[in-house]
Amino acid sequence: MASPKQQADSTRAATVELAGTRPFGMRDKIGYMFGDFGNDFTFTLQATFFMVFYTNAVGIEPGHVGLLLLGARVMDGFTDVGMGIIVDRLPVKREGEKFRRWLKFIAVPVALASCLMYSAFVADFASYGARLAWMCATYFLWGSLCYTAINIPYGSMSSVVSSDPDHRAELSVYRSTGATLANIAITTLIPLVIYSTNSEGVSVLSGPAMNISAAVCSVLAVVCYALCYFNVQERVVTVADPDSSSKAGIGTMLGSIFTNRALLGLIAAALLLLVSTLFAGGMISYLFLNYFGNGRLQSPASLAGLLPGLVLIVLAPWLSRRFGKAEVGAVAMLGGGTVLIIAYFLHITSAVLWIVLYAIAMFSTAIFNYLVWAFITDVIDFQEVRTGHRDDGTVYAVYSWSRKLGQALAGGLSGWALGWIGFSTEAATSGAEQTQAVNDGIYMLANLVPGVGYVLVGLALVFLYPLKKKVVDANNEILTARRAAGTGDAQGSASPAH
Repeated sequence: MASPKQQADSTRAATVELAGTRPFGMRDKIGYMFGDFGNDFTFTLQATFFMVFYTNAVGIEPGHVGLLLLGARVMDGFTDVGMGIIVDRLPVKREGEKFRRWLKFIAVPVALASCLMYSAFVADFASYGARLAWMCATYFLWGSLCYTAINIPYGSMSSVVSSDPDHRAELSVYRSTGATLANIAITTLIPLVIYSTNSEGVSVLSGPAMNISAAVCSVLAVVCYALCYFNVQERVVTVADPDSSSKAGIGTMLGSIFTNRALLGLIAAALLLLVSTLFAGGMISYLFLNYFGNGRLQSPASLAGLLPGLVLIVLAPWLSRRFGKAEVGAVAMLGGGTVLIIAYFLHITSAVLWIVLYAIAMFSTAIFNYLVWAFITDVIDFQEVRTGHRDDGTVYAVYSWSRKLGQALAGGLSGWALGWIGFSTEAATSGAEQTQAVNDGIYMLANLVPGVGYVLVGLALVFLYPLKKKVVDANNEILTARRAAGTGDAQGSASPAH
């Protein structure tokens, strides 16, 4: 394989600012925020309620749900990277539409696919196999096809909205703000609608109410994608040197990406982050339904865990500029994980006290989550410094797949873990209580597992991820010099910072 320097010399492609665009500003940040708002009207819905809907309303065994989530993510290894290559290599008819166009094409299909996943009538199918088939088919349609086709270009787009690292950190913060607002809307309002108490005093989930809630979220997702499309501009474009090949071969490109140490370090952190976060999100419904005996308590708990994070729209960019994204993220994740581990050993029986500790842990981890999308733009910059090509879509696709693998592991572990502790689907669908041993097991799963995972995320950022503040600043200086030159001539003369 050619060295990074040789690849840069042979490809000779430069990134430049697109002429005639308005300056980067609040309109871009708000628009980009709505893009993730749209994403999370289907993604957070799935992460929070998909498993509990199919176990408690449809009667699917939790192990089968977990197996589906794991299998779907294996498929995503192909669909995500394939979509990234399509985004990078499909000709662009209009400048500034490389990524935005996909929002226009896929917004409605992803919303419809999400709504189909929560069809209440499926619970009436007499055949278990038919119920299982509907769950698998609609999940693959939503997650492996439609969500991939809109999330890969949306996430990649942040690297071309501005070339300024501070602007990108702001975009990451606003993206996370959109996710937080969607989380607040979904996890605080929907539990009030879908959960009720039956005549035996047991908290239960209503399938039809879940179906209506999903339909409302789908409509809102389309509105949010439209707001993103009409308010965000792409400003950074790649201009190939006509005296050289404009594109490296796909094999060479993928080889350079998979030797990108920064990407590999970020993938390790992302895997651990998603496993921990989504495992906790999947368990919290069961924690309040069973351990605390009131599913509606999920609403104030989610509000307490998410609402304080909105201050990070101001605080996170300052922390990033002052200390560096990787440094801040590591400290935050170590702190949040420690709080959850302490909560496990305290074995709290007061829902109010647990919610307070949960809120502290969620605020700590939110600091990292508000900056995480700026990490990938730093990695894309690092890729350009090394090879002369940004490969925005493909780099983001590989990263996205690692996150989806984390989702799969979280979903699989959630389903299998419920089986290991003896969770009874028959009791859940009939409105009966679980045993005390199962409830204690749920408490352990909701605290200890994500707590340890968060600590491991912090350690991965410390020891595996190389793009600390000094390195990011050095890479930015190299790329600024190249763009100022307006050609690829500088690519062979600068080496990446390490």
